[in-house]
Amino acid sequence: MKAPLTPLSDGAGEVIAVGSGVTRVKPGDRVAAAFMQGWIEGPADDLKATSALGGAINGMMAEQVCLNAEGLVHFPKHLSFEEAAALPCAAVTAWHALFRSGGLKPGESVLLQGTGGVSIFALQFAVMAGARVIQTSSSDAKIERLRQMGAHDLINYKTTPEWDKAVRNLTGGVGVDHIIEVGGAGTLPLSSKSVRRGGHIALIGVLAAGQGTFDPRLMMLKAARLQGIFVGSREMFEEMNRAIALAGMQPVIDRVFEFAELHEAMKHLESGAHFGKVCVRV
Repeated sequence: MKAPLTPLSDGAGEVIAVGSGVTRVKPGDRVAAAFMQGWIEGPADDLKATSALGGAINGMMAEQVCLNAEGLVHFPKHLSFEEAAALPCAAVTAWHALFRSGGLKPGESVLLQGTGGVSIFALQFAVMAGARVIQTSSSDAKIERLRQMGAHDLINYKTTPEWDKAVRNLTGGVGVDHIIEVGGAGTLPLSSKSVRRGGHIALIGVLAAGQGTFDPRLMMLKAARLQGIFVGSREMFEEMNRAIALAGMQPVIDRVFEFAELHEAMKHLESGAHFGKVCVRV
């Protein structure tokens, strides 16, 4: 990553001015920025990946930003700026993983890991879709919150380190249809044991400590699918927003920091104590 770089990929705000010929948005519109400014629709490619905010190009940690009108999305009217700012990366990633990549159907089972942004959005979307959710966490207090949000089965991975066995027991020995894999090498070996034959693992994060030992033969013998997910397109963002608006869904905000508290916000995120999204108010 080349420095200096304005950090943070997600953001929402009000349009204060537009260039000549711009018709997608107008001053006063409440919008969020798509994570990849150049990925409008279709599959990902190298060119689209060079437009990722806060990584390939300057991000959203600023009082004013200049963006391509094609990279802006009108968010549901019932959401605040903080709630809308929670959507571009984590929510679109969860939506892509469950519905575009996974083709989630009512009655299917989904295994979710932890209580970060992607996992919480995936819980909300899976419940909306009528799926069965099995979710892991290291905190009994967080497990109770997940239960209140609609998770059907909860596993404490600290007290049950071989949680793959618990998942198989909960599914009658079959395994789950879908796994939202946010741990990476540290949890992928257990996920490969937890997925059913012909199932789907969406590989999203690398949060778990350790490298683990992943044997690809199990995925082959199960004829399971491992799909890498790197956020999604503006088209997916807009599709997701229609569902959020219809359901009146509220993103889960753990804590809102002030603009001058970026370092504190980053430390809070790093601690892993959060439940849902961490926001910075401009």
